[in-house]
Amino acid sequence: MSTENTNTSGLEGDYDTLHEFIKAAKMRTHPDAWDYLTGGTETETTLRRNRAAIDRIALRPRVLRDVSEIDATSTFLGKKVRLPVMMGPVGGLGSFHEDAGMEVARGAGKFGAPMMLSSVSTQPLNEVAAQTNSPFVFQLYVRGDSDVIDARVDTALEAGCDAFCMTVDTAVYSRRERDIARRFKKPWRSGTLGAGMEYQAALSWKEIERFKAKHKIPLILKGIGTAEDATIAVEHGVEVIYVSNHGGRQLDHGRGSMDVLPEVLDAVGDKAKVIVDGSFSRGTDIVKAMAMGVEAVGIGRLYCYALSAAGHNGITRMYEILENEIVSALGLVGATSYADLSKSHLHFGEPLVTEPNVFSAFPLLNLDDPGYGGR
Repeated sequence: MSTENTNTSGLEGDYDTLHEFIKAAKMRTHPDAWDYLTGGTETETTLRRNRAAIDRIALRPRVLRDVSEIDATSTFLGKKVRLPVMMGPVGGLGSFHEDAGMEVARGAGKFGAPMMLSSVSTQPLNEVAAQTNSPFVFQLYVRGDSDVIDARVDTALEAGCDAFCMTVDTAVYSRRERDIARRFKKPWRSGTLGAGMEYQAALSWKEIERFKAKHKIPLILKGIGTAEDATIAVEHGVEVIYVSNHGGRQLDHGRGSMDVLPEVLDAVGDKAKVIVDGSFSRGTDIVKAMAMGVEAVGIGRLYCYALSAAGHNGITRMYEILENEIVSALGLVGATSYADLSKSHLHFGEPLVTEPNVFSAFPLLNLDDPGYGGR
């Protein structure tokens, strides 16, 4: 099986399925933060379409392949990773663990997974980055002019970041009705921390052109949702295209990320790497995306559940379980590594009749039973 398949979390037996983290996290998380984490914008149609887009893809297994040795490792930004599954930037990490980004980085380093830290984090970037030797990316919400962006790049370089990411799908902050209905005022969007939104609204391709002319650090654009914008991005020399709809938390009635992915991959070709996120929750989800040809898959809610449930050890254990699921899926489709995968392993049909939702990948989850599904 996988050459990296070892358990280092110390939580075997406490958490043996992914849904157990969700139940434990709900018990430990304030209701305001829970709705922030699990909700989307307005009708939450984009959130549901993320899951439906994954579910409509079935796997086409090949048999009588020698799968006695399976390697689930990969590379990300030129570095080896134990899994090609990156923890994406989450602005409200402090709602799920008091040590926030530091704890996430410890989990990433312990397992060997890439991570991306949000600029909303209040912890010093260099101190967070020092917790892991795995690929580390800084993500920026633009809250100032070009000089401010350049200063952030300098800080990222000093911290040893492997790439710099700009989020580009937040020109207007969405109406997240779960938060509004609760009158939840997110602390990371209040006072000076929430100032400067006008700079994000004014962000344009001119700034991307200026950035690429000035800086050598690889640039990731997060929030690409069309082939047209992917094409423009590679024309500007962007190294990594990040297909994302913000977890269904920005534009309502958008497409699911896996519905967007084929046209972006076709537009990009070999000119840039592609990352995708949007409701990826199980090992089979990762295998589907890797078969499409992505560099890595981003996760957000999933690692926040693990963080809330058991800190950095929870994150490591979450990755161990996900690794087991990926190895199982690779073997059962007849692949010994991601290099063996192709679109021939995928069948595009209709999703199951089951209504997709943020938890529909976890059929055994019962959040109403206080004694089930978590420790």
